[in-house]
Amino acid sequence: MDFEAGIEAGGLMDIEAVQKTLNRSRASVYRYANTDPNTLNPPYDPTRLNPEMRLNKDDVLMFHPNEVARFARDVLKIKNVTIEVRETPKTEIQELLEEILAELRSIHQLLKTRS
Repeated sequence: MDFEAGIEAGGLMDIEAVQKTLNRSRASVYRYANTDPNTLNPPYDPTRLNPEMRLNKDDVLMFHPNEVARFARDVLKIKNVTIEVRETPKTEIQELLEEILAELRSIHQLLKTRS
């Protein structure tokens, strides 16, 4: 069985992405997850699927792709583990923010040279 995760660049995986990647039910992914109702961030457990640190108990469980791959390989014994990172096309908002950032940098540089 091959394991391949399609992850957006720099992104984490939510429960649905883990479920699709591992080909397991949502309930089983929750059973695999290293969570505890009494502890916000339980210590690392190599036999469980460890989510990223959370600041609040209401935060959505998010998983690093490397952790999902480790869990698939070491615990579920899936032989071929591959993580594929996909670049997402830039949205208009991202392009606008990059233009604003470039403008701010040029203003900052100009102010530095004047002082």
